[in-house]
Amino acid sequence: MDSNVLDTKGLVAPKRKITRQINVGSVTVGGGAPVRVQSMTNTETADVPSTVSQIKALEARGCEIVRVAVRDGTAAEAIKRIKKEIKIPLVADIHFDWTLALKALSAGADGLRLNPGNIGSTERIREVVKAASGRAVPIRIGVNSGSLEKDLLAKYGHPTPVALVQSAMRHIRILEDMDFRDIKVSLKASDVLTTIEAYREISEMVDYPLHVGITEAGTLFSGTVKSSVGVGVLLSEGIGDTIRVSLTADPTEEVKVGWEILKALGLRQRGVEVISCPTCGRIKFDCIAVASEIEKELAHITEPIKVAVMGCVVNGPGEAKQADVGIAGGDGVGLLYVKGKVKKKLAEKDIVHAVVTEVESLLRGHARQPNPG
Repeated sequence: MDSNVLDTKGLVAPKRKITRQINVGSVTVGGGAPVRVQSMTNTETADVPSTVSQIKALEARGCEIVRVAVRDGTAAEAIKRIKKEIKIPLVADIHFDWTLALKALSAGADGLRLNPGNIGSTERIREVVKAASGRAVPIRIGVNSGSLEKDLLAKYGHPTPVALVQSAMRHIRILEDMDFRDIKVSLKASDVLTTIEAYREISEMVDYPLHVGITEAGTLFSGTVKSSVGVGVLLSEGIGDTIRVSLTADPTEEVKVGWEILKALGLRQRGVEVISCPTCGRIKFDCIAVASEIEKELAHITEPIKVAVMGCVVNGPGEAKQADVGIAGGDGVGLLYVKGKVKKKLAEKDIVHAVVTEVESLLRGHARQPNPG
């Protein structure tokens, strides 16, 4: 959902760099298209039921492009069956074996992720490029700090931003020399500052769409922080056409965090944004539990809407008024605000149900409004 259903209070998003536009299946990337949210399955790709189940869970969270690991021919062949069961484009992740790229393309992959330099001779690369071109399938050149070429490591000592950019440009030129420009590029490091600088440099050098992320970012908590800083900085500078938040966690958490980053920058809106109190000694009701329960109960909603759960009279009324639905808490009670006006006073035990009810009512009311376009 790209446009805000309800009032965003004049949110202004960062100005984005306009890159070359490509198509990954039915999804446009770059060229002014919305920043797309991606993820990757962690199932055995050949296990079609498990892989499809996970992709559907990712779709429900808002994933727009999904990548699967193609480690062997069985995994490549499974793409055909997986594609029949899912709605979003599927990208095949290929390393070392060029024949797997051909098999994945034959099976209907909507994109390839590979490094031309690690799949063999120029002739083999040419065969992959020819097949991808014939099917109008883009290739993402994915440079990672953990798999940088040995000569670049020897030259620079470690994966510096310059080394990452040189690796990417090396691979880009291989494809350009074959007159292939349906390209997307990523240069990921586990170090946030290295990643930021590498993307800044490549963004000045090419107009290909960029896939942005911090690789091996870590567990749910630490990885979310690192990704939010790294991806957030780049997006705030207009750099990035697709994003993946790489977490050692359930892949659906990657999508959830990715959308929160986009929402925080005003780049896209989807689902409920909960504005809640950081808590202090003034609070007289269980704000933590109430806010968490409201967020959980409204997790299924995809339409953009803002909900405030505030615990005291200092900032509570102001934030509650600015939200679509808000609570300004008191001593075991809360004032319910709807579209800036007090509607009723609630006992603490009734707050969650009342907020959920009001949100659903607002969204039903919006759905009944005639389309002005």
